[in-house]
Amino acid sequence: MNRTLIKKADLVLPDKVVRDKDVLVENGKIIRIGNGGSLSCRDQEVCVDGNGLYLSPGFIDIHFHGMHSYLVDNGPEDLEQICCRLPAYGVTGFLPTVTPRPEGKDAEFLSTLSTTTYKGTHVLGFFLEGPFVAITGALPPEGLGTPSEKRVRSMRDACLPYRAVFAVSPDLPGSMECIPIMAENEAPVFLTHTRATVEQTLEGIGKGISHATHFYDVFPLPEETDPGVRPAGAVEAVLSEPHVSVDFILDGEHVDPIVVKMALQCKGPDKVCLISDANRGAGLPPGVYAGIGGSEVKFAYPGAPARMTKNTSSPGGLAGSGLLLNMAVANALKFLTIDLPLGVRMASLNPARVLGLADKKGIIEEGYDADLVLMDTSLNIRKTWVSGSCCFSAE
Repeated sequence: MNRTLIKKADLVLPDKVVRDKDVLVENGKIIRIGNGGSLSCRDQEVCVDGNGLYLSPGFIDIHFHGMHSYLVDNGPEDLEQICCRLPAYGVTGFLPTVTPRPEGKDAEFLSTLSTTTYKGTHVLGFFLEGPFVAITGALPPEGLGTPSEKRVRSMRDACLPYRAVFAVSPDLPGSMECIPIMAENEAPVFLTHTRATVEQTLEGIGKGISHATHFYDVFPLPEETDPGVRPAGAVEAVLSEPHVSVDFILDGEHVDPIVVKMALQCKGPDKVCLISDANRGAGLPPGVYAGIGGSEVKFAYPGAPARMTKNTSSPGGLAGSGLLLNMAVANALKFLTIDLPLGVRMASLNPARVLGLADKKGIIEEGYDADLVLMDTSLNIRKTWVSGSCCFSAE
């Protein structure tokens, strides 16, 4: 029996902080919550003093490429290392993000990832950022291609037993026929890298698109065709649809914080998420690293965006971020002037909703998974539990 008692912590709930609570964890679940001091330590029970500390739900990163010297695209050995290191940043579940490979090689690579067992942060599926996108951005162009039912099913099957979460651009020929296949079994489908019109975006949403990732980035403004009339496109269509959620890279450069504030007003507090879009080098000192697709990227400061160097085809261009999700939460409080419960919700409960996991993850509640983070008042991570097992301790 695996039992842990966290005593006298301040619980971060979706809408408030509740002071001085005991939380008892057994066999991967939260089994009891009581007033501080009401639960006593027993034999064979790990007791943790949470006095003066925040206990929050574990963070869930639904768009993540790499960190330190590791990259998901390098294969299962790197992914194993990532899963072991993410708990230090409060991340208890994530979607490892895979960039496009040529047809056939994509499914082969996904099979190598999906047939490996990982310890530490839970792999909640694989986010396939390509090949079915219309704008390359920082992605390797050689893997991009036209959507087909055969290729979608091949990639999806290669991810089993994990879920495949597809990125799609509804303006790409063939995408409308494939979106319903991507959305089978209630899988979320992410809109991104698109110049889609309002009509194309709404049609894609009607066929199964449920979320927009790194919103505002690689969502170019439509060309002005009527002088003085600001055109509408995919961004406005997404903001108009209340059931479609969005996420942002909140590093202060990928998107102006006023846009995130606008999304919170349009969507409400349940439909806006934080992501890292972390590239290799995230979590390391500022410097130059080999990032996504082998492109050389530079981080100017801790948590800075990854910008391509002069040795690449797009010097200064964005290629993911140096953020990790604990930093994104801290940035949300700083840039958006919101409270801690909302900042944490944007990195826990809201992404759990995107993935259809809000009935067991993202809240500190009896019966929920014991994916928990103990933080000090400066939001430094002190301990992280994944399914009740302590995977990181700063002590």
